[in-house]
Amino acid sequence: MTSQAADEPETLAAARRSKITPEREREFFDAVLEQIRECGYDSVSMDGVAASTRCSKSTLYRQWKTKPQFVAAALRASRRVHFTGIDTGSLAEDLRQAARAAGAWSTKDTQLVHALGHAVTQDEQLARALREALVEPEVCALEEILRRGVERGEVAADHPALAYIPAQMFGVLRARPVLEGKYADPDYLVRFVEAAVLPALGIT
Repeated sequence: MTSQAADEPETLAAARRSKITPEREREFFDAVLEQIRECGYDSVSMDGVAASTRCSKSTLYRQWKTKPQFVAAALRASRRVHFTGIDTGSLAEDLRQAARAAGAWSTKDTQLVHALGHAVTQDEQLARALREALVEPEVCALEEILRRGVERGEVAADHPALAYIPAQMFGVLRARPVLEGKYADPDYLVRFVEAAVLPALGIT
């Protein structure tokens, strides 16, 4: 087989994939993530997404071979950093602002994380995509907020609580729906920061 012949299947596949516009791809991604939030990961199928977006399931299978690959791609495409741009010059106020930002988007993201809960323990690709989309960018942004606080002398660089602030912030987002049947809204998260996070850092 010549190298040209060997390249043909890949070239044809790329041509088929290129027929999906970015806008149409975004529609597919939004549809699958919304169905996961509403019905749970196990209840979502490629057939269901195809029906809701009025496309053939072969279109989805051509682009994404399996449901886990499709969902992982949708998660990565939804990657965003809600804490970007928070820099008030005060660590306490930065953390309050981060709490307000987290509360503004916590419902949709928490629904998604809970809906994917079991699936991500079974599929490393999904777990990695979830971390890359919804966890790691926010943790990095939060760590940057803490780093600036250290540089300004508001908290000691070796303060033992620093390493646990991301776990505190993300933990309360996930835990409140389970403990109280309510999502962590901005007011709740600001109160949490003032009552638990700032005292842990020795900030009054």
